Amino acid sequence: MGFDLQTLTAALDSGRQYSYLPFSLHIFDSVASTNQTLWNLLAQGAEPGCVVIATQQTAGRGQWGRQWISADGGLYISVAIHPKIAATDSYQLTFATAWGIAAQLRNCGINVGIKWPNDLVLDSRKLGGILTETKVNQGKITQAVIGVGINWVNPVPDTGINLELWQASQPVKLIACLEMLTAQVLLGIESGIQCLFEEGVNVLLSHYLDLLTNMGDRIEVNNLIGTIVGVTPQGNLRVNVETYNTKEAILPEIYIQPGTISLGYQKSSV
Repeated sequence: MGFDLQTLTAALDSGRQYSYLPFSLHIFDSVASTNQTLWNLLAQGAEPGCVVIATQQTAGRGQWGRQWISADGGLYISVAIHPKIAATDSYQLTFATAWGIAAQLRNCGINVGIKWPNDLVLDSRKLGGILTETKVNQGKITQAVIGVGINWVNPVPDTGINLELWQASQPVKLIACLEMLTAQVLLGIESGIQCLFEEGVNVLLSHYLDLLTNMGDRIEVNNLIGTIVGVTPQGNLRVNVETYNTKEAILPEIYIQPGTISLGYQKSSV
């Protein structure tokens, strides 16, 4: 797939309200992993704001060491930042990215939501995912790479959705081209990171929870039924678990770490 840098730059410039990240764009047709390519560039002296963009990955990485299927026709972006936050707060970068991109696409008319902890969803199916990788020194994050994959025209599983097929069922095409999608994703990452560092994690989490599709869902945890009520600043899912004694129901709150349970997707019936 061709990628027009001039079109992307124009879309970025026209939509940019501020310059929080000094984007330096590196575009490839295919890489093993945009995150790894960006780490290599950082090792060679690249600065925060460096961006790697590709439409295919041959060895994409997902959460918890999983392979990320990255077929040709998707959008795969990695952005370098210098967050200066505690290593225990690394999930705040993922939350900032998820909310920023979802909010940006919603501003375009695409009703994107967030599935805990790091998926972007559209019509209850997976539109994209986020992988944040960090380097840590003395308990602080010294460098971070935020990787994002969005389904554009690439094939997807039954639980996924790609944006072009979704747009074909809409009255108008809201994202005209891959370059426009790329610009919206980059603007979303920038706005999310700016919210985190300038307005604070409590404001960010409030925004994130507004778009979290899991809020109020009932789930089973350790043979108990609970209701999802929020997320902690460290990324843990907050669940009120129903327990009973002889007099009344008690709702103790428990915290579930990312990666310990899967909230799953329903497969498409079409």
